Amino acid sequence: MTDEILFERRGALGLVTLNRPKALNALNLAMIRAFSPRLRAWAEDPAVRAVVVRGAGDRAFCAGGDVLAVWEDGMAARRGGDGAGALTRDFFREEYLLNHCIHHFPKPYVAVIDGITMGGGVGLSVHGSHRIATERTLFAMPETGIGLFPDVGGSWFLPRCPGRIGTYLALTGARLGAADLLHTGIATAYLPSEGVEALLADLEGAELGGGAPAIDVVVARHRGDPGPAAIAENRAAIDRCFGFEGIEEIIDALQREGTDWAKVTLTVLSQMSPTSLKVTLRQLRIGAGMGFDDAMRMEYRLSQACMRGHDFYEGIRAVLVDKDKTPKWQPATLEAVDDALVESHFAPLGERDLSFGE
Repeated sequence: MTDEILFERRGALGLVTLNRPKALNALNLAMIRAFSPRLRAWAEDPAVRAVVVRGAGDRAFCAGGDVLAVWEDGMAARRGGDGAGALTRDFFREEYLLNHCIHHFPKPYVAVIDGITMGGGVGLSVHGSHRIATERTLFAMPETGIGLFPDVGGSWFLPRCPGRIGTYLALTGARLGAADLLHTGIATAYLPSEGVEALLADLEGAELGGGAPAIDVVVARHRGDPGPAAIAENRAAIDRCFGFEGIEEIIDALQREGTDWAKVTLTVLSQMSPTSLKVTLRQLRIGAGMGFDDAMRMEYRLSQACMRGHDFYEGIRAVLVDKDKTPKWQPATLEAVDDALVESHFAPLGERDLSFGE
């Protein structure tokens, strides 16, 4: 076990605390390997009526997966290092299996997304029955900016956001606060951060035999009002511009829109990996018609294609290693990303495909 993730029993609650506050509670493989068996055990334990997951400190729930460690392992493998490359396979596989366990968890699963919640942190929260945001919540799926794609179940939940909001979030990595998250359905409730401990105490003392409705009753006693959702102001434009099947068509629509919001959005898209943009749009359109398990199998294929490619390594270099914020994408333009390159990301992996023990 690791003290980077803590497990407690509080009455009928199983409480999980992501305990890497200096690293913004970023999720690493050791934490995943501790979390998964505990969650499976609690699923079978009749004394555990619900699970609550939170982040230590006051800055983050979970700022994402430990992609820097994956990058280091992948780079070592490319240099021919002995034993290198396992993490590029194992991290994604085991993270997605944990996401699968959360999605199918048979009891209420309450994620207190108090603070930064991005990437892997979204995967630990959005698939649960209850997602509670606070005034400190900052949500994003920023993967297209590091040569990846919105994974951890993004193929499933983003297409199911209202209208074309999910496509907008996936391609731009736009950051949302609590009111926006309620508007999109990504969060199910809001309360001030100062009320989190009182909520946990109330849940600990409650009779939770009624399942999710019993949780709803307790949460309602603490619920607050986050105010208006800023994203609603651009909802019609998002739906107009992000409903197309090609990135080029989306860009054309934004250019026609001509507003300040559209201009900012165009600038953001111009900075993203062209390959990631095209792969992500294809991913979401396919994911809209998939069940959750199939979506996760698809994402594992995408993850391994990204590990074989160029842009993930260049994106992490530019953002987290050298921090020059000037990635040199290959291909460098949308025009140079052909259909064959996009489709190669979705190719089956044979016996290496993600399996849920069927």
